[in-house]
Amino acid sequence: MNFSTIPEFDREFKRLLKSWPSLEEDLEILKQFLNSFPCGHTDSVVRISNLGIKSEVYKVRHFRCKDMKGRGGRSGIRIIYAYFPDEQKIEFIEIYHKDKGDRDCDGDRIKRYYP
Repeated sequence: MNFSTIPEFDREFKRLLKSWPSLEEDLEILKQFLNSFPCGHTDSVVRISNLGIKSEVYKVRHFRCKDMKGRGGRSGIRIIYAYFPDEQKIEFIEIYHKDKGDRDCDGDRIKRYYP
């Protein structure tokens, strides 16, 4: 599986990395999981289907962050990615920390990059 990111993801990741340095290692663990289950296999990864685009876009809802001890998969970190099965490629689109309520992904950003 090939992994890539868009520039907005990189900026968001660097900002979050200041608060939680283990995110780099945590993202690598997620990549290992996505190598085996690119579409998820539990409710921790869900497909976002109401975008009106053909690309397969998923949200990782239960992301483990080692620096958030005692939180497990309920760290509050959300990751949005696009999966291209023909190319065996995953592109990370968005990463954010849900503060109080879970917001929707940035649909405008997704539509800019994926038809």
